[in-house]
Parts: sequence; C-alpha cells; structure tokens
Amino acid sequence: MRTNRTLVTGLTGLGVVAVLAVIGPMIWGDAADALGGAARTGPSAEHWLGTDALGRDVLARTLAATRLTILTTLAATALAVSAGILLGSAVWLSGPRVRELGLRVIDVLVSYPSIILALIVVAILGAGPTATVVAIGIAGSPTFARLTANLAASVAGRDFVAMSRLLGVPRWRLMRRHLLPNMAEPLLILVSVAFASILTALSGLSFLGLGVQPPQYDWGSLLGTGLTSLYTNPAEAVGPAVAIALTGLCAGLVGDGLAAAVHPRTRAVVRRPRATAVRAVPAAASGALLQVDRLTVTAPGGSRLIEDVSFGIDHGEIVGVVGESGSGKSVTAMAVARLLPDELHADAVTARLGDLDLLTATDNRRLATEIGIVYQDPSSSFNPALRLGGQLTEALRVHLGVGREEARRRATEQLAAVRVTSPDLRLGQYPHELSGGMRQRAMIASALLTRPKLLIADEPTTALDVTVQADVLALLKEINERDGTAVLFISHDIGVVSALCHRVLVMYAGRVVEELTADALRAGKARHPYTKALLAATPKLHENVARLTAVPGRPPEPAHRPEGCVFADRCPIVRDACRSTRPVLRDGVACHAPDWEEAA
Repeated sequence: MRTNRTLVTGLTGLGVVAVLAVIGPMIWGDAADALGGAARTGPSAEHWLGTDALGRDVLARTLAATRLTILTTLAATALAVSAGILLGSAVWLSGPRVRELGLRVIDVLVSYPSIILALIVVAILGAGPTATVVAIGIAGSPTFARLTANLAASVAGRDFVAMSRLLGVPRWRLMRRHLLPNMAEPLLILVSVAFASILTALSGLSFLGLGVQPPQYDWGSLLGTGLTSLYTNPAEAVGPAVAIALTGLCAGLVGDGLAAAVHPRTRAVVRRPRATAVRAVPAAASGALLQVDRLTVTAPGGSRLIEDVSFGIDHGEIVGVVGESGSGKSVTAMAVARLLPDELHADAVTARLGDLDLLTATDNRRLATEIGIVYQDPSSSFNPALRLGGQLTEALRVHLGVGREEARRRATEQLAAVRVTSPDLRLGQYPHELSGGMRQRAMIASALLTRPKLLIADEPTTALDVTVQADVLALLKEINERDGTAVLFISHDIGVVSALCHRVLVMYAGRVVEELTADALRAGKARHPYTKALLAATPKLHENVARLTAVPGRPPEPAHRPEGCVFADRCPIVRDACRSTRPVLRDGVACHAPDWEEAA
C-alpha cells in the first residue's frame, strides 16, 4: 500500500463523520428536539441553517441525525458485502453446471437497478429502517457476488491454489485462507464505493417516506421535509444535502485512493480437478515407480490434447519431456498430478504411482505426500498474502499430523538443505521479500518436505536468469542423487534436458514421437526428424555455426491433427505414406523412416 492524497483526504473526511456520529446525539440531541422557536426562519447567528416547521434547529438536527444515518448505511453495506461474498463463493465452489446457472442469475440481478429491487423488498416488508436496510443490502449483494465469483475464478489459476488443491484443502477453507485474502484489494475498493451508493439509496428511501419513520430522523427524511419549503427557506435543505454529498464524496475518494495505492497482481485461470474414488492396484512387474500407458486427455469439443502417451519412470530416475510450446508437456504432467481443469477429461489404460491408481485416486494425503510439484514461475508458487512458514508446513501438519514446532523445524532444515540463506528468517517473511531464485528454492523445499516419491518440475528454470538456472538444475540433480527422488522434468530447452536427465521423451502435437537416452541425445543419435530439427536449432558453444536451422511451419491444432504422422507437414523427408498412415512408437521412435532404411 502506498498512501496518497486522495486516500488520506477520504479517510480524514470519513473520520470526521465517524466522530460526529458518536458525539452528535450527545451534544446536539437536546437542541435538535427542542420546540418553541420561530417556525421556518432563515439562517441567523442563533440558527445557522434556520429552523423547521416546528421551530427546531436544522443544523442541530442534521448533526444529531449523523449517527442513525451512518449506522443504517454501515448495516446495509455489511449485509450487501456478506451476502454477496457468500453467494459468489457458493457459486464458484459449486459444480460446473450450478456455477454456470448461478453466474447467469447473478448477471440478471445486476442488470436491474438496485433501487428497483429495494422497492420490491420494502413493499414486502413494509416501511421502516429495518426494512430499508434489508432491502438495500439485498439489492447491493449481486454486485459483490459477481465480483467475488469472477475474482475467485481468476485467482484460482495461481500455482499456490493448485498446490492447495493437491494438498486436499477443503473448498471453503481454500476460499477463506487462499482466495479471499488475495481478493481483498478489489473487494475493499468496491466496499468504499458501495458505501456511497448505499448512503444515497437509503437517503432516497427515507426521502420518499419509506425509510426512517417519525419520531426518528436521518439525513434523507430531513432532506424530504426541507424540500417542502425550498422556495421559502432553502437553507433547511442545505444541511442534509451537503452532509449526504460530502460523506458520499469521501467514501468515493477512499475507493479511488485504494485503487491507486494497491499493487496489482497477475492471475490466470484454472479450475478444480474432478473428484473420484480411491483404488489400489498392484505394482507392475517392471518395477517402475510411475507407469503411464496410453494416456489421452480430451477437451470439451472432443479434440484430443494428448493422444496415446505412454512412458514410465523408475525409482531414482530423471526423465525429461521436451518439445515446443503447445506440444502437451504440461498437460501430461498435470494429468499425472490429478490437477487437470474441470473441462478436460483424462483416460488411460494404466496410470499409477506405485500402488496408487492415478485415474481414480482422491486420497489427498497420498497425493499430497507422494507427488511434489515445482512450477515454472516462482512468483506465483506461493500465496502472497501468507508467510512462508505456514505454507511450507501445511502439508506436514494436515496430512502427516506433525506438530507445529516439529513441522517448523523440518521446514527450516529443508530450506537449509536447498541452500536458502537464513532459513529461520525466511519462514517469517512473505514471498515477495525473497528473490526469484530464493522463491524457487523455497518451492523445491516445499515440494520435498513430505519426501515425495515423484517430483514434477514443470519448466522450473524458465523465469530465472542463467546463473540461477544453473544453481536450480544442480540442486535438482543433487536431490535426485542424494535422496533417490524420481523426477519428471519438463522443458522446452533440449540442451538443458540432455544435460540433466537420464532419459528423454520428445513430444510433438500431443504425442510422444521419440524416446531415447540422454547419452544418445547428447551424441546426436536422434532418429526422428523432429528431434533432429530441435537439435539443429540448439546453439552449441563448441561448434562454429554461422546460422541456426529453424523448423519451418507450425504444429497442427489438436482439432485438426492429420490422419497420419503429425509432423508430416514440417518434415523434410515426408512421403505419401506419412500423410495417410500413423506411425506407432516402436524401438523408441514413431516414424516410418527407419522402416524405409531397413527395406533399403
């Protein structure tokens, strides 16, 4: 937050109004109710704003009415905020169909002027301050509901929310602990603006005689009586009119000041994973830790984002997945981690980690402790509204039943193990207080705290500078060798993959086109034309290359994937058979060229 003149001015004005609301009835209450003076007199030294029809001092009544006006406005605002946030949260936390219907209902309610909805409620409940507070509160809630639902959908795309879902955080706790704190800024801005609108709406209802009833009075009712003598004694309407205008102006200034003071944050959109049941399966005879056989991920339109992907990872092995952007690397990893968006459907003949069936698993404890994830962007890996200590120790405390002090001790040790300086100090800091490299190290520490069997590293070095990249890669290699942790390493950099991994999968257009060892990749023994093209496009320091070779064309869209080889339109050795017959993955390569070579 950065203070500014607009915010200070608005807060100062509202502070003055709050003081008047407290002391107004005590100081000017008697003068406001005193009868016997001359009726409807103009401004004078004794009565600055004149008197009303019963000879009561208009200024004293305006000041004394501050308390009731502000209390009803605060009550209606609180009702609108609470009901709106609860409705918006419930809509977002519900299933896709209920969510879509709820959002459309909210849109319809927002399209109607709030005063119309308020008049309907008042007509049902009857006139009076309670009825108007309820009416305006209900009428103002759809705006907060829509903002809450939209913000929740936006913040839900952050990596720390995806990690919380993997940890099995309940929906309402996820909303309260992780989403609402990161939605506070726009909601607070809307609250300040809504306060001004609600003040005007309540005053309008009182002006019409539907709000506060005699002998009580607020600014709206005073304005109504003052307007009856507007042409004979206009000063009688000045007091409540100025009070309403200035208070609303101060609330608006607070909203504008907050908007200028907050720091914007980047968000993306990802929805929650589907829930299914737990089923244990026997380990494969091969002894592989992770085994995926013919994994397919389908989009709502029926197009296959991932098609028949098969691979395995042994204990203590680092397997790299490389390919261009859009080749399906991250979607494959998220399918393994059970973090696909709602609209995507994953299916496979086999997808298991040890004896845990990943197609049906909802054992949040096992998913949270046996799979660790390191995301691409360290700045979005942690909840910016919470200190690191609580986020690092959450999985230990929730799923392993570790006490707070013991969990903090383990977190400190793990931070030290990944070479984070001053680990005790870091646990008490917010994520933004760490550098990008330190945040990524802390993310790795968080993923390793539960001693997972599999670590998924989704392009963990892309957002870092080259020196920090080297440190992070060395750290992953050290963790693999020291703890025997299996790693699924995703990258678009074939040079990094060949240097770090034991085995490499090359993906293109949602399919695995080649599988080979890192030694073969480093030696240039790739067999698929796409892998050869990636190698040719990779700079090499020890070779004097005048120009790198670019891969012409673009990958096909999933909905327009060709019948034969997906690389046919960009392949330099394409033949007619490539366009009509799909090559199968055999001997580590999905290409017709080896068959031609054997035939020759």
